[in-house]
Amino acid sequence: MENKVIFISGSAKRLGAAMAKHLHSLGYNLVLHCRQSTEQAEALATNLNTLRSNSAKVVSADLCDMGNLANLAKQIVACFGRLDGLINNASSFYPTPMGQIRLEDWQQLVGSNLQAPLFLSQYLVPYLRAQGGVIINMVDIHAEKPLYEHSVYCLAKAGLVSLTYSMAVELAPEIRVNGIAPGAILWPEHALESGEKQQVINQIPLKHLGSEQDIAQAVAFLLDAPYITGQILKVDGGRSLHGSGKV
Repeated sequence: MENKVIFISGSAKRLGAAMAKHLHSLGYNLVLHCRQSTEQAEALATNLNTLRSNSAKVVSADLCDMGNLANLAKQIVACFGRLDGLINNASSFYPTPMGQIRLEDWQQLVGSNLQAPLFLSQYLVPYLRAQGGVIINMVDIHAEKPLYEHSVYCLAKAGLVSLTYSMAVELAPEIRVNGIAPGAILWPEHALESGEKQQVINQIPLKHLGSEQDIAQAVAFLLDAPYITGQILKVDGGRSLHGSGKV
């Protein structure tokens, strides 16, 4: 993995940070991204650079700001002078019950989960093509089976699944494009009642949450799987085999 560079959007904490740590341990150089979590992103980069000098850098941007994405793409490539992988991980997630959906919800949820991956990928395609690179889109098992009162989020992730398939066809053979659909890995940042948590566990055939490492390992696999493109890898303990849920 010497000198290979991966950009991870939304990598200051949670799944993005776990991906960064795992990929760094495999020898990748990383461009980390944050919007507001600058302190966490800088701390993560400092830790990674302590382990291996000049191996992680940070860029900050609001991915819903369309006027800034072209400049962000230039910043990403300028960090190490090349780009081998793009992981579209950043995501907004919150409920939008029918009758209460605002234009701002559409702009935030579609903007972060679909619009940004599309346009950031487009800006970075020339650099990825030069390296025979990889795009990995973080989708969701609820792109196929709706999550109660999350219609805008689910339609955005469904669009990202479709975009994954389309880009895989259009960008081949130089660039591979795949998606990862996590199930229950981390509890949402907003608190859930114990009964709600148990309801989720009951829907998982393996009867437990996944771990951040499960996702990080799936990302590493797809980065180094030269004959796989246009696929959505479900990492969900079998939860997608059940019907729709409220949590």
